[in-house]
Amino acid sequence: MSRHICDDLIYRDVETNEYKPLLSKSYHWVNATTMHFKLRQGIKFHNGEPFNADDVVYTLNYVSNPDNKVLVQRNVSWIDHVEKLGPYSVRIHLKEPFPAAEEYLAGNLPIYPNEYYAQVGPDGFGQKPIGTGPYKVTEMEPGKKLVMVKNDDYFSQSPKGQPAIDKLVQRTIPEVTTQMSELMTGGLDWIYQVPSDQANKLENVSGIKVLKAETMRIGFLQMDASGRCGDNPMNKLKVRRAVSHAIDRKAIAENLVGGQSRVVHSACFPAQFGCTQDVKQYEYNPEKAQQLLEEAGYPNGFEINFYGYRNRPYAEAIVGYLSDVGIDANLRYLKYSALREKTYADKTPFFFMTWGSYGVNDISNITGHYFRFGPNDLARDPQVRDWLNTGDTSVDKELRQEVYAKALKRIAEKAYWLPLFTWVANYAFDQDLNFTAQPDAVPRFFLASWD
Repeated sequence: MSRHICDDLIYRDVETNEYKPLLSKSYHWVNATTMHFKLRQGIKFHNGEPFNADDVVYTLNYVSNPDNKVLVQRNVSWIDHVEKLGPYSVRIHLKEPFPAAEEYLAGNLPIYPNEYYAQVGPDGFGQKPIGTGPYKVTEMEPGKKLVMVKNDDYFSQSPKGQPAIDKLVQRTIPEVTTQMSELMTGGLDWIYQVPSDQANKLENVSGIKVLKAETMRIGFLQMDASGRCGDNPMNKLKVRRAVSHAIDRKAIAENLVGGQSRVVHSACFPAQFGCTQDVKQYEYNPEKAQQLLEEAGYPNGFEINFYGYRNRPYAEAIVGYLSDVGIDANLRYLKYSALREKTYADKTPFFFMTWGSYGVNDISNITGHYFRFGPNDLARDPQVRDWLNTGDTSVDKELRQEVYAKALKRIAEKAYWLPLFTWVANYAFDQDLNFTAQPDAVPRFFLASWD
């Protein structure tokens, strides 16, 4: 709920994906490694502490210091240091060019009140968070309840707008059946992460609306094109293309995932900056898959271990489709940590994976993780890496889109991945609540209202 309590320097409009100044009044790139921000004046934190450059410098220097052990280092590791130029003027110095900085500053880096945070520390702040956001905390029982009320002093120029709901009470209820019962009896107005079978039941309950909304998480099959795992069938392009034609992704998306899930063709979420779906596409064609297997030297198919870590029914459906064309995929289900270790040890030539990009609306989060010669890269294609390096380090948006498109087209042409489909998040809420879900699956009640 940090977006309700705190603000960032930048806000990304959820409708247009346009970046707008939030706590900043304006900003621009000085050069490829420096951003200059002019800050808004007259803003106060919920405890009355005035907002100024000291808060920005303190917050960003604190979270980017590895000694302070911020949980998701990728959100801050690009920051070298932050410099105060005046009471309402700062510069952020980057370690290297990182054009996705705007995206990270628009949701992952809330600004804290420097005096209060220095006094209470991270634990104290977690017990009683203070921000400049549209809601302020009035009661908190960690792990049980969080009560927030509308901030009547919230600044009118905020691109978040003024909240329409006066009070928010967040309760932690582990049991889904209890959540559903309270929703149906009026004890709760909104629940999420509802299991699909339970969401289906709630669709038939009067007065409740169920939303099965698309998220930024996509599923994909990784295949060992580079031979990192030794000699195996996935080293061959025709085998990877055969796999790509063997699976009816549309049927899985519609019948198993459901809701707003759709097939994706590129190694990214369609709405992310730099993502294009204008790449080679592999339609469901089991006959063509069998032909490609024969041409690859496997007229009778082959046997291979197939690894996964979540959503077993989806993996089992994939195994069934592969079996239909002669590929005997032995499903090996592991915990995520175990699968990661096995991948890093070059022992997973073929596996089912998902990635949610941490809600970052920029292609660099997913392609940088899987195609820049890191431990998760089974393609190891120098041309793809070089295009991605260019895109990940240029502030020229047109150039970024151009090189990302080239990289995505090559990834699809070489069938390094088989992108599958988008994930959905299931929400259930009072039919009189106007609530819109976003792909990052972060609820924004400051945009919600009651009829």
